[in-house]
Amino acid sequence: MEREDIKNKKNEEEQLQNQEGAEQEADVKNEKEAEEVKAQEEVAPEEQKEDKSATLAKDLAEMKDKYLRLYSDFENFRRRTAKEKLDFMKTANEDLIVSLLAVVDDFERAQKHASGDEENEALNSFKQGVDLIQNKLVSLLENKGLKSMENPTGKEFDMDKHEAITQIPAPSEDLKGKVVDTVEKGYLLNDKVIRYAKVVVGS
Repeated sequence: MEREDIKNKKNEEEQLQNQEGAEQEADVKNEKEAEEVKAQEEVAPEEQKEDKSATLAKDLAEMKDKYLRLYSDFENFRRRTAKEKLDFMKTANEDLIVSLLAVVDDFERAQKHASGDEENEALNSFKQGVDLIQNKLVSLLENKGLKSMENPTGKEFDMDKHEAITQIPAPSEDLKGKVVDTVEKGYLLNDKVIRYAKVVVGS
């Protein structure tokens, strides 16, 4: 009987030891798993932070690119608008000046046909008055940017400045393809052609 009790006690002790060992192993295993989970949890936020940082950096780069493009478009628009405004101001009186050119032409014709007879004082006074009015008008128009073209007679025909109203046989070989005569003067307004010179070209 005593032997069986001793044997039973030994079995119980062994079972207790085995149970304690198993519990310790389970505790160690659980601790390891907990540490692994904790490590994963610590690593995961860092990876998420890196992903978020990369996304934010990409978004920032895109916004910067959009901003630079928008700024560039606005600067181009501002320069273009300023240039158009300046060009408009330079040629704002174009229609009026073109209309007045006919008056300038009339004054020039009056000058050519006025007699230079020194004995006729009335006619000379009239001619001087015409000259005075013409000079004032031309001076006023020049102050607004008007400039007459150089006399193109004897020079090469230039389509950008001249308008050929007719062609005639050239009086000499060196006048072929050149301006033989100028019928009407050409004018520029701030370097823009507002009236082409009407010319006769030699063929």
